[in-house]
Amino acid sequence: MSPPRPETTYPLPDAVVVEPTGRMAPMTTTDSRRRAGATELIVGLVAGYAVDTVLGDPRRWHPVAGYGRFAAQLERRLYAPTRTAGTRYAAVAVGVPVAGAVAVHLATRRHPVARAAVVAAATWAVLGGTSLGREADAMADELDAADLEAARQRVPSLCGRDPSALDAGEIGRATVESIAENTSDATVAPLLWAAVAGLPGLIGYRAVNTLDAMVGHRNDRYRHFGTASARLDDAANFVPARVTALLTIPAAAIVTDGRAPAEPRRRGPRSRAFATFATWLRDRNHHPSPNAGQCEAAMAGALGVRLGGRNAYHGRVEVRPTLGRGPLPGPSEIRRAARISRVAGALAVATSVAVAVGGSVATNRLRRRRVR
Repeated sequence: MSPPRPETTYPLPDAVVVEPTGRMAPMTTTDSRRRAGATELIVGLVAGYAVDTVLGDPRRWHPVAGYGRFAAQLERRLYAPTRTAGTRYAAVAVGVPVAGAVAVHLATRRHPVARAAVVAAATWAVLGGTSLGREADAMADELDAADLEAARQRVPSLCGRDPSALDAGEIGRATVESIAENTSDATVAPLLWAAVAGLPGLIGYRAVNTLDAMVGHRNDRYRHFGTASARLDDAANFVPARVTALLTIPAAAIVTDGRAPAEPRRRGPRSRAFATFATWLRDRNHHPSPNAGQCEAAMAGALGVRLGGRNAYHGRVEVRPTLGRGPLPGPSEIRRAARISRVAGALAVATSVAVAVGGSVATNRLRRRRVR
């Protein structure tokens, strides 16, 4: 008996595909919609990042400021010095904007231009890398001019430390530490969350990070009430902080030390990248924060400076381990840190695009396997 002849196959319409089992599964409409959704997200993220790069934060009617007012009103209603009250507060304060973002996401499902525009507007509102860089450059100008009082007045716009007793070196350290940590908080983390979870991820991350800035403090009022918000922020930043540290390595190689071409360079690109990686690997877990130390250790290595030490806040003092080796940062290191932050932000956009594309491809493959 001769072996059976193979089945004859015929071309099929684009709307269906033959699976190995012989079943015909609808493919094109859903898959193309998923691919279109990824395209809208990518276009929105890139456009929003571009607008932030050119314009910085909105000067009036900033959505994040509006959210802060909502969160403050909610705190007045729900506050109690317990972790239960703080957990309830965090759930409502994060859940409301995320629910709104989900509703907008669903409403624009069949309107790609509108969805891309919404993502672009939200990205612009959520990102803060350009304003961070401008503030850092302004601080460097004040220190260059030896205007210590003006520099102290700028400190609250970068961190929560008491500036009254800070000298130029400590102001430089506070500025560089703020740049390092906020490279993650203001740029890398929101882009990654948007790439993974779309508009709800973008809005949800900013809500979580804002709550931590408002109530995630270790003072008498928020010691228990702010615990849930602080832990939620730690979880949301766990991966982005480490990605930020890794992006700082190539950024440090790209950004020069700022010396004139006629002057000798202190370190070449390879040595700058190696110093960044080595310092991050050695010092990243010395910081009391599970995330801030990742970014600050990498930046310390990139600049060849020393971070960490005694931090005086309003009403309390913290002494933190040293990160990196070298002098305290000065104006030139502040400017270079701002440039490294900008390059890391651009690399984060490329990383987020890759994550969004990879997620779309993986989702389509999983769906096809389930149909089989």
